[in-house]
Amino acid sequence: MVEPRQTTRLATLMGSFACASMALAACGDDDETTTTSTSVPSTSTTAAGPTGAGAAAVPEAAHIDRSFGSFEGLEPDGREGIEPPPVAEPDLDAAAGTAGCELELDIPDEGNKHLVPGQPGPAYETQPPTSGPHSATPTADGAYLSTPEAIDYVHSLEHGRVEIQYSPDLPEDDQLRLKGVFGEDFEGMLMFPNPEMPYEVAVTAWTNLVGCESFDESVLDVVRDFRDEFRGKGPERVPL
Repeated sequence: MVEPRQTTRLATLMGSFACASMALAACGDDDETTTTSTSVPSTSTTAAGPTGAGAAAVPEAAHIDRSFGSFEGLEPDGREGIEPPPVAEPDLDAAAGTAGCELELDIPDEGNKHLVPGQPGPAYETQPPTSGPHSATPTADGAYLSTPEAIDYVHSLEHGRVEIQYSPDLPEDDQLRLKGVFGEDFEGMLMFPNPEMPYEVAVTAWTNLVGCESFDESVLDVVRDFRDEFRGKGPERVPL
């Protein structure tokens, strides 16, 4: 004969087992994964904008850093660059003089105000611009075949980035020579065509600019010397 107290204990124990079973079933539902993996060719990497939406395969040679900024709507430059010769002139002033390039250093700062989304960009005082109001999202580090919006790449300059810009009319072999310089040391660098500037090649950092009206091999030293002088020195020093 089962005592009433034993009956109560048995009922309580059975109830506990039932609750535990229900909890395990619920946990199983929570652990179910709904993500899918996408096969990416070995010659590509997976990159996405700052929100992580719309991930897409991009060529490795574009060296796009998806952890910094956005490249939505831009075409990556997956071309392999031509390996540059060793640096012949490591001094920026001397290299610019040899190549006939114009150095504009310590340009007046036009500010770093963030524009409201949809607000048009300002008329920058220099072309290419080197400072001024800009969008809230910078252009991601990397090389592009299309031209980013100025309000986006100015934000990149604020973060200490250096940008190699070239005329779309520059012969492709010369573009690939510049791409070789970009590819040898691409961290914190951007490269893209700019149809608006009065130079065949320009390199910009925050409040600093070097513009070359014509391109020859001596310009490669100008690009490298400028990069080494100003990279990482924007007013907001985001780690490279």
